[in-house]
Order: sequence, then C-alpha cells, then structure tokens
Amino acid sequence: MELVILVNEHDEELGAMEKMMAHEKAALHRAFSVFIFNSRGEMLLQQRAPEKYHSGGLWTNACCSHPRPGESIEAAAHRRLYEELGFKTPLDKIFEFTYRAVFDNGLTEYEFDHVFTGTHDGTVTPNNNEVSNYCYKPVEQIIQELQTQPHLYTAWFHIAFYKVADWIKLQRA
Repeated sequence: MELVILVNEHDEELGAMEKMMAHEKAALHRAFSVFIFNSRGEMLLQQRAPEKYHSGGLWTNACCSHPRPGESIEAAAHRRLYEELGFKTPLDKIFEFTYRAVFDNGLTEYEFDHVFTGTHDGTVTPNNNEVSNYCYKPVEQIIQELQTQPHLYTAWFHIAFYKVADWIKLQRA
C-alpha cells in the first residue's frame, strides 16, 4: 500500500493516507514536480504511460510524485526521477504551489507541490510502466502547444510550466 503525506495549506503534516483514497477524497497532500533541462535550455517532457491511474498518455514534466512518510521531499524527487527516467542529476527546489484538478475518472489531485529543476544531457532510460515516450522541446514550442493543443498536456503542467518559465526569466534578468 502506497501512502501519501496529508498536509494543510501551510504544508504542515497532518498524517498519512493511502494514495488512491487521498485522490478519491480530494485530500490535500504533499507532492513534487521535477523539471529537467538540457544544456541548450530545452525542457525534458515525458508522455505518461497509458495505464497510469489518471492522465495516461498525456505529456508532462520529467516526473511528478509524492514523498513517502518519513522521506524528505528532495530524496523522493531524486528517487522518482531515477525510477521513471533512469538517471540522476543534482536538483534545486525553486518554489512551491497548491493546485486542485478533477479528472473524468472521479479522482482529484489536490496537492501542495514542491517544484525542482535540474540539468541533464546524458542518457534517458524510461521505465515503460511509467513513461511511454519522452523528448526535449524548446520552451517557446511548449508555450505554443499549450495554447494550440492544451489537451495533450496534464492539468498540473499547465499551471507549473508557466511558473517555471517565469522563474527562468527571472534567472536570466
């Protein structure tokens, strides 16, 4: 049984709940999203495996998941990046935000999301149970696709991507 950490609006722990139950009850829980760039500034995108419990087949950032009870958020981000895409790289936390998305299958993502970035130019070895495809794309191309083909991307990516793009602009200023 996979547990998620329940939190309040300030990310203070309230306990734990089985992952699917948390998504069925729309309980606020701790999560993370990892955004990876190559040295050319292109973003690594993954297409979620069709069998995922929601958003199967949609494109999103490098990886997203939940820390386990007793596991630090950063350790969980490193663990899942390796489990899903088969590589390790240094990660930096850049911000956090809360979002809620309701899916057609009755599940709800209600997450306090910690966002990390990193750089990787090496081999990507996707776990086929998690990822059906991957690619690197320029940020400008992703912006265009989010506007013209929004249905191809996950709900949280629509929110987090623009926050990451704003963060990138601040770093370059």
